[in-house]
Amino acid sequence: MRIKHVIAFFCFSLFGALGAAWAAEPEPTGAAFCVTCHDEDDLPGMSRSAHGFLADKRAPDCLDCHGPSKAHAYDKTGSSPLPKPDVSFGKLFGKLTTNEAHTRSQACQSCHDKDHKRTLWSGSQHEAADVACDNCHKVHANHDKVLTKAGQTEVCYTCHAEQRSQLAKPSHHPIPEGKMTCSDCHNTHGSAGPKLVKRDTINDTCYTCHAEKRGPFVQQHEPVAENCVNCHNSHGSVVAGMLTARAPLLCQQCHTPHVSGGVGALGGQSGVYAPAAAGQAVPQITSTTNGKNVVNMWQGRSCMNCHTQVHGSNSPSITNPLMR
Repeated sequence: MRIKHVIAFFCFSLFGALGAAWAAEPEPTGAAFCVTCHDEDDLPGMSRSAHGFLADKRAPDCLDCHGPSKAHAYDKTGSSPLPKPDVSFGKLFGKLTTNEAHTRSQACQSCHDKDHKRTLWSGSQHEAADVACDNCHKVHANHDKVLTKAGQTEVCYTCHAEQRSQLAKPSHHPIPEGKMTCSDCHNTHGSAGPKLVKRDTINDTCYTCHAEKRGPFVQQHEPVAENCVNCHNSHGSVVAGMLTARAPLLCQQCHTPHVSGGVGALGGQSGVYAPAAAGQAVPQITSTTNGKNVVNMWQGRSCMNCHTQVHGSNSPSITNPLMR
């Protein structure tokens, strides 16, 4: 009997211990441990984002971005609030992160630095201004505004208020209408060109759409070949064609007004600019005269009545070859 009791006790102890071991679930580790506290209330609508697909081995988990964060995850002091993760982004429970912009961007660049669009981030205007990835992008969301045409401009307007006011002017690129976005012209992650334009120069960026202005032309207009913004405000203007000023004032910033055949202000019209010419008794501009004169200079299309091809011309004219 004793042997039976001993065997029964041994079996009971053995299977009891194994049963307890089988019943106890192992403590989750890594990102699985994070979601034991951070449920859908903390991470709303992330399931369909590029960072939320668990089946995709390329998708990062919590620790890839926030670091091990052991002080945060395994806090034994019961302090409230808990210590912050090693790397936090944006606002955390209503409080701004204390991590520097470089640290936050570095966490993103551990994955997002393998293509030409982000090669020039280091030293770019945004990076130098302490702008981090999370200032524009939202990771814990299915829809990142900056990646959509409808929402991207609103994100850019947060800092670029001057450009917002320019795009509200009558003559502008169709960005408010949703036909273009800021990233059509700018590479916000860094560029070899000025003003973060996508190409090496402003002109090359403009030629992406305005190829007919590229040339080469027989009669080249030097300011055009030099820089489009010599005459245009690329975001918007109160002048048609997004010009920085109305013609002829725009043209006269470089060109001296001229006259044809002694007709016009510089030709001695009585009472206009220069004194009347010797022996002049009546105005030289009448209802029957034509040519370049003050009337069509200031009330018509001005210089462009004749110089219609201001971006360049292939006209071989000898008498007035420039941009005819």
